[in-house]
Amino acid sequence: MLPSGAPLPSLDGATRWLHGEPTREALSGAPVFVQFWALSCSLCKDNLPTLRAWKEKYGPRGVRFVSVHMPRQESDTRVEQVEAVVKESGMEEPVAIDNDHTIGDRFQTDGLWPVYFLFDASGKLRSRAAGAAALSHLERTLAQLAPGEGG
Repeated sequence: MLPSGAPLPSLDGATRWLHGEPTREALSGAPVFVQFWALSCSLCKDNLPTLRAWKEKYGPRGVRFVSVHMPRQESDTRVEQVEAVVKESGMEEPVAIDNDHTIGDRFQTDGLWPVYFLFDASGKLRSRAAGAAALSHLERTLAQLAPGEGG
């Protein structure tokens, strides 16, 4: 798994981008939250409402969100099904479809779903977590990294 302090890996190599591919410049100078998920991952889908709430809370405070759909099985590679779930769940952030695991390999996800990475405004990895307790593990760091006051 990507070590603490590692720089934000490149997001190049997606099969396709939904809502536009974020540039390195667009992500620089702000905290960046990257989630890896899959259609066949029920926990990934269960976490989507919490992530949507975080986007509403921390997005206006400058945190950038990027989602990467990384298939767990052959049926997950159907782009039109990914597009449908993205639309149904209200995901408005850039979403990479990473059917070849190009981005996932760069992030060293180790075949885990869901897995989340939180980078600070200087682009260094501050926290990462996977599995059922991942979001509770990351929320405190996210709140600390989010610019501005309140919560």
